[in-house]
Amino acid sequence: MADARDSAALQFVAGLGAAMASANYPVTLVRQTMITASRAYGLDNQFLALPNYVQVGNSESGQLSIAHPDRDLRFDQTFALATLITAAQRAEITPREGIAELERIWRTPMRYPAWIGVIGYALQSAGLSLVLQPAPLTLLLAVIFGAVVGVLCEVARHSDALSQLLPTVCAFVVSLAAFTAVEHLHLGDASLRALAPPLAAFLPGAAITLAVIELSTRQMVSGASRLVAGFMRIAQLAFGVLIAAQVAGLSDDHLITTSVNRIGPWAPWVGLLVYALGALLFFGPPSRFLPWMLLMLVTAYAGQLVGNAVLGGYASGFVGGLALTLAAFAISKRPGTPAAVSLILPGFWLLVPGSLGLMGVTEMMESDSTALFTATLISMISIALGVQSGLLVWRLVEQVGSTAPDS
Repeated sequence: MADARDSAALQFVAGLGAAMASANYPVTLVRQTMITASRAYGLDNQFLALPNYVQVGNSESGQLSIAHPDRDLRFDQTFALATLITAAQRAEITPREGIAELERIWRTPMRYPAWIGVIGYALQSAGLSLVLQPAPLTLLLAVIFGAVVGVLCEVARHSDALSQLLPTVCAFVVSLAAFTAVEHLHLGDASLRALAPPLAAFLPGAAITLAVIELSTRQMVSGASRLVAGFMRIAQLAFGVLIAAQVAGLSDDHLITTSVNRIGPWAPWVGLLVYALGALLFFGPPSRFLPWMLLMLVTAYAGQLVGNAVLGGYASGFVGGLALTLAAFAISKRPGTPAAVSLILPGFWLLVPGSLGLMGVTEMMESDSTALFTATLISMISIALGVQSGLLVWRLVEQVGSTAPDS
């Protein structure tokens, strides 16, 4: 009986680690969670955690459980996963109940029908357009292109082949349509910033951030694999954009990133609200998460503005990442609030200088491509360093608080 219970616990801990890896938790946190959960169930296990491979073994019984995180966990599913992680670490759920809950989480359908998701993606694109390029024409294109990409995303949910090519396909379709409009309709405001809103969801900000964190903590295998995967995603997007530019016969002087605001200084702040509503419909988190998501978006954007004003463009991502991380951990410590990972992700969707990175990559057709690529890389890594610094500062605050004498 004990062997069966230990076997179930081993399987549950491995499945829990695999689900966390699929939700893009850092491998250090995955391993720490598996250690804590195993101890809660009275087991002394050994662990191996990689982005696509989790192994849990017990030297005493000789049992081994292996799980392969071969697909991503949707954002709406991470809320139930966070609750399960807390219960497992406290042994508040039996291993068999935990296995059943994991299976239920994986089978959870999308909260909204596909057409709602398409509307949500279009709103999300419109909100980001108001932040990056508040102009009526750019806003219109963002809504149209966002709806097109939203449809492709919904179709890709049911096709593994299309999902693997989705970044390139979307980049090509959106870019070709935008470049054709620029060339033949002489739309002056439709610069490269018109491409960023509908394509921003494909930018690998989270992967590169995790890679920097894991490489700095000597998790070489997982960090290097995430970094390569992030660069591959950038290459997919760049390929789609550049091929579309060649097909459209677009000259280099049209590939500009000039920022204009033809609506008003209030437009970016309204854009944050529109973006949050769109993300709620597209990703399908609980409705009660909307105020927290909006707070994280405002924190990330305000931090980026402060960083840009005080330290310059490259440091804007660093300050935004730092503010976002500290705010997420501070909020997550309050009862009844979402997990820190769930809070950080919405800020990433806005904060990641992916739009800048994407525009830098597309401008590589120009002569100074080396400098542009360097600027793109530094901009993306700055957020990763900001998040890592936020983690270190928060740990320091917790250590100081735990060692402070009681008053």
